[in-house]
Amino acid sequence: MAAGVPSVGVTIEHLTEPLAGQGWVQIGEVLLAFALASLIGLERQLRSKSAGIRTQAIVGTASALMLLVSKYGFSDVLVPDHVVLDPSRVAAQIVSGVGFLGAGLILTRRGAVRGLTTAAAVWETAAIGMAAGAGLWLLALVVTALHFVVVFGYTAIVRALSRSAEQSMTLDVVYDAGRGVLPAVLALVTAGGWRVARLVQQDTDRADATAVRIDVAGRAEGSLLIARIGEVDGVRIVDPSAADDLE
Repeated sequence: MAAGVPSVGVTIEHLTEPLAGQGWVQIGEVLLAFALASLIGLERQLRSKSAGIRTQAIVGTASALMLLVSKYGFSDVLVPDHVVLDPSRVAAQIVSGVGFLGAGLILTRRGAVRGLTTAAAVWETAAIGMAAGAGLWLLALVVTALHFVVVFGYTAIVRALSRSAEQSMTLDVVYDAGRGVLPAVLALVTAGGWRVARLVQQDTDRADATAVRIDVAGRAEGSLLIARIGEVDGVRIVDPSAADDLE
């Protein structure tokens, strides 16, 4: 090198320093969160539940990104013994924020307590995304596997137990007004081995029709009751909501 010309010492570390925390490892963690969250969302989508593949994928991927920002996003302003940040602070805020999202899923379902499993799945997806973003990929995989054990294995167990126990069902019935249809429907319900737990009139935009929601409980076959109510003269719509549909 010519005399008097200072040495610039450019190294690979200097060139890659602006990409610190944005390497292939972090990209892989985001993609893992995206894939696992999408799997959970696909299960919800195939079962016609709320918060399907798009919602779950967004929640899981965003959680991973926020956790990576918490881990690596402030490295350029950290000064030892002067500026110190707690990398867990964003993770705590994710838990709180997703809790509000889950509460919205539960409270906006026509005034009834519904969507509990859906809200729990969104919260779980956020946790899986956080684990993937933190580099805990094995834990993320295990919890994803356990999710499918719950939604498929436990659902089968619950259904098997419900065959021998009393089950509940909600029926939204729309029928012709002024024709005495409701007494006939209620008589059919009690004759079929069911008891009426609650009956609430619902709003309808049809002037010549009345809508009611009937909560029934019993050990008889629910599909048979629905079919018989649908055959009552004057009944227009019978919309059942079994326990699975309340998730």
